[in-house]
Amino acid sequence: MNFLTLLGTAFALAMDAFAVSIAAGVTLKKVSFRQAFRLSWHFGFFQALMPVLGWSTGLTFRSYIERFDHWLAFGLLVFVGGNMIREALKADSERKQPADPTRGGTLVILSVATSIDALAVGLGLSLLKISIWFPACIIGVVAMLFTLIGLYLGRKIRTSAHLSRYAEIVGGLVLIAISLNILHEHGVFG
Repeated sequence: MNFLTLLGTAFALAMDAFAVSIAAGVTLKKVSFRQAFRLSWHFGFFQALMPVLGWSTGLTFRSYIERFDHWLAFGLLVFVGGNMIREALKADSERKQPADPTRGGTLVILSVATSIDALAVGLGLSLLKISIWFPACIIGVVAMLFTLIGLYLGRKIRTSAHLSRYAEIVGGLVLIAISLNILHEHGVFG
């Protein structure tokens, strides 16, 4: 995986965290340094941790599926990307927003929820025999930065629904494009 693909993956994975942090910025209205640090640290940490967990899981059964691993990676990324797009297109009444996303159980739940797609990416990287440590660090750092940017934007604009929706759609489309690139790299298209 080249650096540009890795960066694209990290950006796509950070879109959920970005969208949630915009909503948090709107909800909180005034964001303290402590709140920004807590949210960005947790989102970045979980975004880095989940690919490692997925990668570790993939190591245990990689030898059984090497012949069709690229199809599995393709399917996982399309599934995750499709879910991101589907979530973005839900009506506002179906979308839940926490009262204070920077505290307690809500923070942990949001951290896991915004990074669960990174678990599938880690599994895909394992199947493709790509080392996880550098990608996990990049994914975590990008998520932290996108969270901080999202909080700032949410605080500034107060209309999070449209921007967060577009961010999730773009993230989903990037994951689908990356999945197609995996098939291309494995010679599926010619």
